[in-house]
Formats: sequence, structure tokens, C-alpha cells
Amino acid sequence: MNIALTPTRPIVHLLSSGGFYGAERMLLDHCQATPGQHQVLFLGAPQDLVARFRAAGVACQSCDGLGQLLVELGKQRHLRPLLNAHNFRGLVFGWVVARRWGLPMVSTQHGFTPTSRKQRLYGWLTLQLCRTRTIARVVCVAESIAVLLRRAGVAANKLQVIPNGLPDACALPDPGHDDGRWLAGYVGRLSSEKGPDLFLDTLIPLCQRHPQLDAVMLGDGPQRDQLQARIDAAGLNQRIRLPGFQRDMRAWMARLDALVISSRTEGTPMILLEAMQDGVPVVAFGVGGIPDVIEHGRSGLLARPLAVDELAAQLEALLLDPAQTAELIAQARHTQRERFHLPTLAQRWARVYLGAATETCA
Repeated sequence: MNIALTPTRPIVHLLSSGGFYGAERMLLDHCQATPGQHQVLFLGAPQDLVARFRAAGVACQSCDGLGQLLVELGKQRHLRPLLNAHNFRGLVFGWVVARRWGLPMVSTQHGFTPTSRKQRLYGWLTLQLCRTRTIARVVCVAESIAVLLRRAGVAANKLQVIPNGLPDACALPDPGHDDGRWLAGYVGRLSSEKGPDLFLDTLIPLCQRHPQLDAVMLGDGPQRDQLQARIDAAGLNQRIRLPGFQRDMRAWMARLDALVISSRTEGTPMILLEAMQDGVPVVAFGVGGIPDVIEHGRSGLLARPLAVDELAAQLEALLLDPAQTAELIAQARHTQRERFHLPTLAQRWARVYLGAATETCA
């Protein structure tokens, strides 16, 4: 049966969210770039996040729980919507709904964060659900994630690796007067999996050795107070700042001299691609999908996972060698455009949706 993804067959995304982070950025861009009529059902989300999607022209609403989700999708079941679940809660709720109403389903795997017993359980359940026939396709944003699914026994013909990508960008805003300072940035939730503590392990000694070096940590989360306490204890509260979550990241990108990704675990970080596109050199731990994107010494600088001394050495080399910076920026921009360009990747997504819908209804 040949089923086209037309406006009569919606694509419904399921996502539980606490704010506008990497997965949310990916989903918003995805809805705007990929063919099909997209709708987002948030399984709990801040109202400003819902408003942000609506302002971008994406149909969306919040559902308080599984019961409300069953009712909402029950109203649409005559349209045979295709479900795409984006995190653990979305996957579990989507699986139940797909079974109840006989709907086709895709699971998007953005990455695993096995930093607690609960998260390890969630990871194990995710792998088991992805093995079931209810889920027609599993899309991973990085090969490292696909490896875990293959090892868990998910059928190879269900798996597809489609990295995150970016639309074409506008020019960065003018950063203003150059005061001779050098600014390293952290962008992400202030929680363990993103390694904000490892960022400080890296930056505090470097700031103490290099008086021209400053740092900024953009984001919010449960570790904020203890991070601020460490900065205060080091006497660096005027040079390492925590301004909180930022809605306008491009204004900050224009000011950064380097982006440091100190995560313990990652998929394909959107902020990595944004830095490459915007001409900000990247220094990162080689975790998750980051080595799939960055070629060390050509498009960025990598350190072994959790090797803080190596990360500091790479950042210090960048600080002291402006010529290297220009070469990294040029190659990173080329790589992002060639391999992580959203209009090209959107066509691959369209084929995934068509295949999932066709197979389910054949």
C-alpha cells in the first residue's frame, strides 16, 4: 500500500520537556523542515516552551498524562497519525497509545544518561520497547547510540542513523567592542551528565594561569549553587559567570572565543553544530556522537572522555595559537554544511516516515 505523508496523515511528536534544550531545538527545526503535517504533544512542559513552538507555526498542546493522551489521539485515530516519541516518557506513553489505537510509531533516540539507578532502568526499558513490533523504526542521532541498540537485539532493518542538522543561518550579531579578553563558554543544563563540574575542573586552573581568560556557563539546573560556591571559593566570580538560561544564544555565540563541551554522555549536541556553523572553535571530550562530527586537529579539538587535564591542554593550545583557530573554524564550517545540513537530512526523515507508515499498514 503506497501511503503519502500528506496533511491528512499527521506526524505527532511526543516529548516530555523541562525547557528549550538540544532535543527541543532539534524538534522545532525538524517540524519546520521535514515534509508532512507536524504536531507536538508535550507530556508536561513549561508554557513558554509551548508558546515558542506555536510562535514558530508548529501546532502543539500539553497533555497532563496518559489518559489525556489516549483521548486526544483517539480523536485523531481515523487519520492514522504517525507517532514519533522523543524521550523515555514519550516512548512509554506512545507505545501504549500505538498499541491501543493501532497506530504506526517511530522512536527517536537522542542519547542515554545512565548516571543513576533510575536512569539505567529507563535505558534498559527503552531498549526492550524498541525491540517490539509496535515500533516500526528507531532513528538514532549518533552511531554510538545505534551500537547500544544493536547489542540489545534491536533488528538492524529497524535502525537508522540520522544525525542532527541545522538550517541555513543568518549572520551573527555584532559582538561589540573587543576588550582583549578571551571567553570560553559552556552551554547546557547544569546537571551531572553535561559535566559542568568538569568544565570548572578545566577552567579554574586555566583562569588562574591566564589573566586574559574568562568563562561563562550558560544554562540552569540542580548544580547551580554548588558550581557558584566553587567559583566563589576560587576567587573568580568576576571572571567565571553563571547568567542562567539564555533565550538568545546567537548573541552569546558572537562573543565566544571557544565552546567547551565537558559532557559525560552525549548524542549529537545541537550546540556543537551551532558553534561549527557560527565560527566558534570547539574543544570537547570525545564522548557519544561527538567524534562522529569532529575530526581532532582539523574541525575541532578532542580529549579522551573525562580526561580533564587533556581538555585543559587542548583549550590552552587554542588560547595561545590564533592561527590554529582560523584553520579549525574553516574546516568546521565546511563539515557542518556538508554533513549536518538540515534540508538534506529532512529528506532522509521523510523516507523513514513513509517506510514506517507503509510497513505498518501493508
